[in-house]
Amino acid sequence: MERVVGIGGFFFRAENPTSLGQWYLEHLGINMAPGDYETEPWSQEAGPTAFAPFEKGTQYFGSADRQWMINFRVRDLDAIIGQLRAAKIEMTEPEDYPNGRFARLL
Repeated sequence: MERVVGIGGFFFRAENPTSLGQWYLEHLGINMAPGDYETEPWSQEAGPTAFAPFEKGTQYFGSADRQWMINFRVRDLDAIIGQLRAAKIEMTEPEDYPNGRFARLL
């Protein structure tokens, strides 16, 4: 079975993305995602990452209208797309970008 090997990106909505990005840089040392493909993005150290779904009505995240998107890293995108489609999970066709290939779960 092809498996996710890491998290490649975590994207979320914000009222003022520039200000919030500056806060993360200033207080936590996390660089904002670069605006071009030549600049290296923030890199995390290898280690465990908690991944746990919460109940839909949880108050842990605050307001229920919070939305997010996560990019998973995989070794073989075509293999995992095949697995997911075999399980009747809808996917987009892979797209090539300067920083890798991506497909979306729908």
